[in-house]
Amino acid sequence: MIEIRKGTLEDVSQVAGIYEHILDKEEAGLSVTGWIRGVYPTEQTAREAAEAGELFVLLSDGTVAAAAKINRIQVPEYRDADWEYADAPEAAVMVLHTLVVDPSFAGKGYGTRFVSFYEQYAAENGCPYLRMDTNARNQAARRLYGHLGYREAGIVSCEFNGIPGVRLVCLEKTLSLEHCGQRKE
Repeated sequence: MIEIRKGTLEDVSQVAGIYEHILDKEEAGLSVTGWIRGVYPTEQTAREAAEAGELFVLLSDGTVAAAAKINRIQVPEYRDADWEYADAPEAAVMVLHTLVVDPSFAGKGYGTRFVSFYEQYAAENGCPYLRMDTNARNQAARRLYGHLGYREAGIVSCEFNGIPGVRLVCLEKTLSLEHCGQRKE
């Protein structure tokens, strides 16, 4: 059974375990995220998201198989992206941060399910403007997001989450206002 819900402090260790599994694969040369162990993401990343009420987890038969932070906070680097709706009100923008799927659950469509949940959550909260980012090196994430209809709004060179030399790919998608329970004026 699959369930997506708000994460709790009790979920933090499992989410941190996913980070470690991904970093193990990265260090073994089996995947590319651009993350660095001990820098980002860390257990503290998940803890802060849970404490803020912004951590969400996908459970597969009771085990945390995927997680992300969802909020309305756009990182400063987003200012340098070429957003299609650059004038979107901040309160109408929902952001997906640090989406992870445990490598032992790869290929089950959990990343796609999580993004679908994010879109539904944004719509339910009146946010038709969806934004997220990934490291330009993370080709798997870029392919997934492109397949799901996200447009690359630019690549920003920066230090990101303590990692130097990042080429941050900013992505966006816009839901119809009707989909969000709003009407165009």
